[in-house]
Amino acid sequence: MKALQPLNDNVLLEIQQAKEPKTISGIIIPDSAKEKPDYAKVVAMGSIENPGISVGDTVFYRKHTGTEIDFDGKKYLLMAYADLLARVMATESI
Repeated sequence: MKALQPLNDNVLLEIQQAKEPKTISGIIIPDSAKEKPDYAKVVAMGSIENPGISVGDTVFYRKHTGTEIDFDGKKYLLMAYADLLARVMATESI
């Protein structure tokens, strides 16, 4: 079995795939025209000292950063930890 392990201060994110590639009216949207999400799930981390995230967290990241990787039929994004902006957290409702 193969796995990707980020090196140094890099984070490996699993890109969230869009469920429906067409509009409500039935127009198919090509991949080149789709707005890419700016959030993803953390699947692996390099050697980061005191990270504010962990594997399994959903994070928002800077647009137009990182390197897209196709590995074992899935799309990943490898980026520097510094390019992560926020972690999605569950809170109690008010």
